[in-house]
Amino acid sequence: MNDPARSWWGWGRRHDALSDAECVELAHLLPGLAEAPLPVPDVSDLHLPAPRLRAPTSLEHLCSADPADRAAHTFGQAYRDVVRALYGQLSTPPDLVAYPRGELHIVELLDWAMSNSIAVIPYGGGSSVVGGVEYRGGDHRGTLSLDLSALGEVLEVDPVNRAARIQAGAFGPALEDQLRPHGYTLRHFPQSFEFSTLGGWLATRAAGHYATLHTHIDDFVESLRVLTPAGTAESLRLPSSGAGPSPDRMFLGSEGTLGVITEAWMRVQDRPRYTASTPVSFAAFGDALEAVRAIAQSGLHPSNCRLLDPGEALLSGAAGGGESVLVLGFESAHFPVDEQLAHAVELAGEHGGRQRSSGGSEDDAVRSWRSAFLRMPYQRDGLARMSAIVETFETSCTWDRALGLYEAIQQELGAAVTGITGATPTINCRLTHVYPDGPAPYFTVIVPGRRGSEVAQWDEIKAAAGEILHSHRASITHHHAVGRDHRPWYDRQRPELFASVLRAAKHTLDPHGILNPGVLVD
Repeated sequence: MNDPARSWWGWGRRHDALSDAECVELAHLLPGLAEAPLPVPDVSDLHLPAPRLRAPTSLEHLCSADPADRAAHTFGQAYRDVVRALYGQLSTPPDLVAYPRGELHIVELLDWAMSNSIAVIPYGGGSSVVGGVEYRGGDHRGTLSLDLSALGEVLEVDPVNRAARIQAGAFGPALEDQLRPHGYTLRHFPQSFEFSTLGGWLATRAAGHYATLHTHIDDFVESLRVLTPAGTAESLRLPSSGAGPSPDRMFLGSEGTLGVITEAWMRVQDRPRYTASTPVSFAAFGDALEAVRAIAQSGLHPSNCRLLDPGEALLSGAAGGGESVLVLGFESAHFPVDEQLAHAVELAGEHGGRQRSSGGSEDDAVRSWRSAFLRMPYQRDGLARMSAIVETFETSCTWDRALGLYEAIQQELGAAVTGITGATPTINCRLTHVYPDGPAPYFTVIVPGRRGSEVAQWDEIKAAAGEILHSHRASITHHHAVGRDHRPWYDRQRPELFASVLRAAKHTLDPHGILNPGVLVD
């Protein structure tokens, strides 16, 4: 039932993964790595625990105990997931993977699970990088991975209200293909777009690559339909409402622990006809931050406003002279955007920015960044096979703390990583999203690891990064979600009174505690 073209252990499609030779070539950029890549295990060589469950006869046709299905649904796509898969360390795979083809199937599966103390892990594309789809133990009799990929249709398009009713299992490309004949787009393109689903975006409050204005999936939600062990919750379709706390907000970001999102009415957009982009270079990163703040507060709302620090610009091929690069872009379905781009470039120039092209069409630096952005997860996997430790984490903070946070990560985390690994790390940063009151910095840490101890070293680095973010009053995540990896810092970030309310909601909606246990609340 699982897509045979997908990699069971790493990112994306098998034929797009780096070859052994490409892994070795990439490792030449980082002295101190292993001489040969870790081999990719064949599923047939894995020693998975025997399934503890057998579906009742009425549900057998929906469930699979095939080792390939179980292996592919054990982990998400965090670095520690990839490394454990490479070592064949799959000690807690789901006992069964269920592929419901309608809401009635989901109800029947939840009823069976509730009656038999079976943990249910809702699963979209499996692209979680925070342990969001991994069962990590408990007192359940077994684990069922609930794969919603068969529910992938755009069910209705409403041109009067410019909205569409879409099933939660729709993967990004299929969703856009179904909207295209109507002249619409959802306009939500996370880096995981090809391998993630609408339901996953909603459950994790995902952010797309549009850097300003409508950044999170929340901005496009008109109403949600959610199945819970206690019943069905469906909100009223409205453009906005002041009637109490929003029911949609309770399920947005709930990460499968309060209910299973099955469909949503989403606001769609006219497809863009006009685009313009250009890179702008800065000698000093601090000046670049001030320029981005000015643009974010200008009301121009660029679709792309990605600031790359010198290391990130070098890694992506956008620049190589120690400069920071701001990738600016605008788009519209209704009017040319060259004037908006010119205004943004002018604001950048007031803070020392130097435009590197005349604007309009995409130049080499912009193309290099875009290509590197899409290829990055495959390169992460290649480095993992060479026993490099690659940690990525993102956050958000107010503008007055942005430069201080950036410098703290470089210095404090750099020292911590050196203490953990004995090597000097590469630490790069880019701003993925910007708001009038603050940016969302995204950091990448790359350092040679010790073969056989990569996961333990990654865990220490993750903990050090989390503590620095907390001490600087920055969010533990901007768009990667909480999952299980971010729980310690999420528990400290949220008000305890809210945690009590969340636990009460969990108890009401999921009284037997079967839905994605360990995520958000205990």
